[in-house]
Amino acid sequence: MSDSRLAPVAFDIETSGFDADAVITVAGFAHGLGESLILNTGGHSEVDRNTLVRALDEESTGTVQLDVVADEGELLELVASFVTNQLDGDTHYVTAFNGETWNGGFDLPFCRTRFLQHGLRWPFGDIAYADMIQVVDRFNTQDQTDLVGVYDVLVGEETCDPFDDSAEAVDAFQAGDWLPLCKHNLADIQRTRKLAELAGQFVAQSDFKMKNLQPPRR
Repeated sequence: MSDSRLAPVAFDIETSGFDADAVITVAGFAHGLGESLILNTGGHSEVDRNTLVRALDEESTGTVQLDVVADEGELLELVASFVTNQLDGDTHYVTAFNGETWNGGFDLPFCRTRFLQHGLRWPFGDIAYADMIQVVDRFNTQDQTDLVGVYDVLVGEETCDPFDDSAEAVDAFQAGDWLPLCKHNLADIQRTRKLAELAGQFVAQSDFKMKNLQPPRR
């Protein structure tokens, strides 16, 4: 059951593809103070972080914290640091859109494999998780089932997303187009958090189907 006192923290990742050697290129969290993004450049090129931050701040709900790293291992370590130091199981719950459901999902399964392959401990401890794809069906979404479609029906506000399709994020990473890549992730975590806030106002607590992300053996 959902706890109405818990505030949603939206989570989303971008990847370099879907093959076995694909890596996480951006990980983002949207929370009450704004957004926290971690960009993995893969060592492709130098990045003007200050210019990126200024551009992203213009699209933020508060302020954007941006970390730029050269490889996926560093990104995962910063994800773990954020989860450990910024998330509080007494005040937050993690949410995503098709991040993990009873029969699949993308973001969390992908992350588990990457943490495992880097020999890193799973960082999500005693914190609740609810997937918005399982909650928004309590609204009439006019047969829309994807994040963009559901958001457009229920919210309809403009976002900073420069892409028409998430596949463009793969091309942006390969080309080193860092600002569009970050904006896409920023838009998705903002969409997800907005849907979570709406659901918190209109949907029964029991329909959130919350679960705890902490493994049984820590």
